[in-house]
Amino acid sequence: MVPMDEPKDLECAPVREDARDFDLELLGRQRPAVFSNTFTEVMFCASLLISMLMAEYFISGFNIILPDLSLALSIPHGSQTWPASVFSLVTGSFLLPLGRLADIHGAYVIFTSGLIWFCLWSFIAGFSTSYEMLIATRALAGLGPAGFLPASIMLIGKTYRPGPRKNLVFALYSAFAPIGFFLGIIIGGVTSEFITWRWYFWLGSIILFLVCLVSLVMVPNDRLATRAENSHTKMDYWGVFTIVPALVLITFAITDGGHAPNGWGTPYIIVTFVLGMLFLGAAIYVEGWVATQPLLPFDLFEPKYMKRLTVSLFFAYGVFGIYLLYASMHIVNMMGGSALQTAVWFAPMAAGGIILATIGGFTLHLLPGRVLLIISGAGSVISVLLFAIIPEKANYWAYVFPAMVGATVGVDITFLVSNIFITTNVPRHRQGLAGALINSLLFLGISFFLGLADLAVAENEKRSGGEGYMVAFWFATACAIVTLLIFSTIKIPKAESELTAEDKFARGRQTVEDETSE
Repeated sequence: MVPMDEPKDLECAPVREDARDFDLELLGRQRPAVFSNTFTEVMFCASLLISMLMAEYFISGFNIILPDLSLALSIPHGSQTWPASVFSLVTGSFLLPLGRLADIHGAYVIFTSGLIWFCLWSFIAGFSTSYEMLIATRALAGLGPAGFLPASIMLIGKTYRPGPRKNLVFALYSAFAPIGFFLGIIIGGVTSEFITWRWYFWLGSIILFLVCLVSLVMVPNDRLATRAENSHTKMDYWGVFTIVPALVLITFAITDGGHAPNGWGTPYIIVTFVLGMLFLGAAIYVEGWVATQPLLPFDLFEPKYMKRLTVSLFFAYGVFGIYLLYASMHIVNMMGGSALQTAVWFAPMAAGGIILATIGGFTLHLLPGRVLLIISGAGSVISVLLFAIIPEKANYWAYVFPAMVGATVGVDITFLVSNIFITTNVPRHRQGLAGALINSLLFLGISFFLGLADLAVAENEKRSGGEGYMVAFWFATACAIVTLLIFSTIKIPKAESELTAEDKFARGRQTVEDETSE
């Protein structure tokens, strides 16, 4: 494995004592010193990029195999969204504690462990013989991305300084999300059409196994360096025991409330929701007034526009989650598309993601983040609005194609801009937490808003045709408009070469010392 045992190896270049002497443009473009040559950097990036690809693979493709899988395992119609959402729910609920573990023990340990765990349970999922076994394996598999996703962002954030090189790596990282999304849909369509849904899991596991091997060798081992830098960092167990149950219980109640025997009047739904709210209240109290090192410290949101960005991202990713599931269901159930045809119709999302990421990697330092966020917000509105007004016998090029383009504009630009902004404004010892926050907003946003949309659809099941799906798309349209309005108030600057959070602190301290000496 590539050594990263000394804290100095994490820097992109030797840092002068006076932060004012930095050649920021050069530091933002050159290869980090931890990589001895281009090959090691490429393999490092490949491990991170493909890990993101596989997380998306097991989200998108599952929606494609769900109809065949439901028949094979006799999954009730009202419960079919639960296997799709439990993966995101578990991942989102455990991102913060595993992100903290990365800050304590290093990104290498959590990244590689998460990949191995994900590979194991995804492989076992292919042998599912019942609805209950499928739910269990999907839930356990969700712990894998909860580990390697924040760790991967931590690795990028600590390895690369702000500047064009970091922008390019994050752009590629964002691009592999739609690639994984499309790959999952294609493999899901092919396996459902020609083989068996089980091979969807097994083929994904084979790719994960290869990524595990490369990661164990090529990802820099930062365990000793991280423990030296963050020796003061401790796990917030009270936060874990309150935040995780709160997220799981509340999201479960929202997701299952529409399909319970008596809806929200069902006793176990009421109990689950009330317990979740009690845990949430306890979590707020613990994090704000009890924990010495809270799992989600309030000062994380001190950078300008961080609070608004957090709220808008929660809505934006929720819209994307609704779009993914209900667009797939509408194409299959209302437009008569086969699994393979559905996969092909989603191709513009993958192509658009690659194009946007490539352009973004070379232009992010030239365009203001506010403009990019407004463009992405408009794309989200278009994607769900087109499906909300789509007629029964719609033309693909008039409705579905522009919706796919709008969806990829909406999610890819948002993901790229927010990743760079958050990791740049968070110090090194909190990069794991930054990665956890970014992915928590993604996965919890998907689970939470998908549950609300599913509840709205369940209330309209008695209506004929596609009206139930239309309710979900209109709800998503309202959420997308909220996202766009918030985006328009966030003034994120260009992603240029600049000082890191540590450099800014050092510069401020040096200024104070200079003024004192005078």
